[in-house]
Amino acid sequence: MDRSFFWDKIAERYSKQPVADEAAYQKKLQVTRQYFQPDMEVLEFGCGTGSTAITHAPYVKHIQAIDISSRMIEIARGKADAKNINNITFKRSSFDELGVPDETLDAVLGLSILHLLHNREDVIARVYKMLKPGGIFATSTVCIGDTMAFFKFIAPVGKFFGLILRVFTAKELENSLIGTGFKIDYQWQPGKGKSVFIVAKKAE
Repeated sequence: MDRSFFWDKIAERYSKQPVADEAAYQKKLQVTRQYFQPDMEVLEFGCGTGSTAITHAPYVKHIQAIDISSRMIEIARGKADAKNINNITFKRSSFDELGVPDETLDAVLGLSILHLLHNREDVIARVYKMLKPGGIFATSTVCIGDTMAFFKFIAPVGKFFGLILRVFTAKELENSLIGTGFKIDYQWQPGKGKSVFIVAKKAE
C-alpha cells in the first residue's frame, strides 16, 4: 500500500487530535525558536497538517513545508490561510523528490519522521548538505530500539498499512548525526519511551 494513501486517509482525524504531550511539545518549540533569526530560510519535511510550521512562521523569513500526503498539505494550507500566514510554502513532496541546492538553508526540521524512513542515513546526509555552515537540524524521533527491540520482528506486519517503525536506539541516532559531521548542540527526552529531541548543528 502506498504510504501517502495511508496518511491521506487519516489526515482529517489526525488534524483534530490533541498533542499527546503538550508540555513537551511546547518546550521543543521554545528550544527551537532560540536558534531562529528573522532572516532564516527553513525546511520542514513530514510537516503533517502544518501546526508546527504555522507556529514557527512568525520567527523566520520563510518556511518550505513538505509532506507526502496531499490531504495533509490541503489541511495545512487551509489552517495557514485562516491565520493569514503567508511566509509558508506548503508542497506535496517526499524528501527524496525535493530539490534543494547545497548550503541554502538555515534550519531543517524533521519532527516525528526519521523513525518512519527506510533511508535515515541518506536523509541526514542530504540535510547536512542543504544547510549553510552553522545551520541546525532539529529532530524529534521515536527510538524504540531503547525500549522495544523485539519490535523489529513484528514490524514487517506494518508494511500492509504503509507504516513501518524503524528500530534504532537514541545512541545510534546520535552516531548517525555525528558521523555525518553534525555536532549535538541540544538533546532532551521527557521520559523513558518518549521521543528524543535533538538539535544538531553543522560546523561553521
